[in-house]
Amino acid sequence: MGIFKKILFLALPLIFSQLSRVLMSLVDLAMVGGLGPEALAATATGGIIIWSITSVTLGIKTSVQTLSSRRLGQKKLKDSGRSFYNGVLMAVIYSTPVCFVGYNFASEIVLVYLDHPISSLMAIEYTQVLFAGLLFTSINFVFHGFLTGIEKTKIHLFIAISSNALNVYLNAGLIYGSRGVVAFFQTKYPDLTFFTKLWAPFNFEALGVKGAALGTVLSSLFSIFQYFIYTFFTKIRTSFKLFPFGLDITMLKKQVKLALPMGVQEFALAIGWAFYLRIFSIMGIIEFATIHVIFSIMHASFMPAVGVGQACATYVGKYLGEKKPQSAEDTIKESIRISEYIMGTMGVLFIVFPKPIIMLFTSDVEILEMGETGLRILGLLQFLDALGITFWLSLNAAGNTIFPALVEVGLLYLWLLPSSYILGIYFEVGFLGPIFALPFHFLVFSIILGLKLYSADWKKIEV
Repeated sequence: MGIFKKILFLALPLIFSQLSRVLMSLVDLAMVGGLGPEALAATATGGIIIWSITSVTLGIKTSVQTLSSRRLGQKKLKDSGRSFYNGVLMAVIYSTPVCFVGYNFASEIVLVYLDHPISSLMAIEYTQVLFAGLLFTSINFVFHGFLTGIEKTKIHLFIAISSNALNVYLNAGLIYGSRGVVAFFQTKYPDLTFFTKLWAPFNFEALGVKGAALGTVLSSLFSIFQYFIYTFFTKIRTSFKLFPFGLDITMLKKQVKLALPMGVQEFALAIGWAFYLRIFSIMGIIEFATIHVIFSIMHASFMPAVGVGQACATYVGKYLGEKKPQSAEDTIKESIRISEYIMGTMGVLFIVFPKPIIMLFTSDVEILEMGETGLRILGLLQFLDALGITFWLSLNAAGNTIFPALVEVGLLYLWLLPSSYILGIYFEVGFLGPIFALPFHFLVFSIILGLKLYSADWKKIEV
């Protein structure tokens, strides 16, 4: 089988699982959007904060995927299994104290990002619930990294569809209540009112944005349960020697060494992007709500491309483990082609149909007018972003996690944040000011990582 087909077959379950997650998150966005701009701003703030905190566990996930795929290529299946246990241990050690601190200091954290009499209170409730479920999210990441690394990506598709369907069901009922959900569909989506029968047998209290967070946490717990069944009650358990339980200290040190740079990078990036979005909140609640809607829509192209990148990373790690560096390089080239197809197509849709797309999530006239041009500009950037995503995940898979981290963090703090503030606030360009600063950021990032891959020194890294 050719490399293109191998990547595609491994990536397809990841792509569809990511699309499932994106679709469900967009449905959630539409539900929260029915509560008004204040609710959108509250969930945006909570999402930014939790994203910043969970970003550290992306480094843990990457270390698990990198080690499990490399050991798979070396035919050391037991070591692949040990990378999973190491990842779980790292996730628990990190997430447990953060859950406690975040839950108890949610109000102080929220007020750093948003100071609004209505939205801030909503955001505090929303954030507290998500902090309480942080450990579940972290363990999900570890399962995802391990199963992707050993080429068992079909599992993600089944779990994503079922968990996200549960998330939508719970969110609708918990946000609006069993009675309010009927009114929501009758007002916003009259052709879909038959769905209200799903909530008829139960009595849900209306919790607003807090209900959206609770639905997400419960769905995350359901995902862990499914991952456990698929992993420990199938051949995976015996093939990768998952029993008896055991840690490999030598491998743990390697995973920490891999995870730490990326975890720090992801945390620094999340904080940086949080301040980027904070610039919009300084402009006003409408601007902040608008960028939240636009960035959520962008995930429709971003997350599937990440799925391709993850498949690419698995094969890069495996081929390097098999001492086939040319095959690893060919994998990157073919992954770029697939990513461009996906993100390019979505980018064209953003450019041609921005207003109808935004109207799926809000009917607010100000958000529609402001977001139309912004979504068009971001649509143009999809082609550049596809390159950056693939280059970044490929270098991480090879064990080079420090260089991409330094490049992206440097560009974010030295270019994007200062230029966005100067354009948006100082020169009073407004909403489009920070968006005009994005093309240079994505262009330089892609060029630098592309040159790094071209140098080929990543092929010699041992992990």
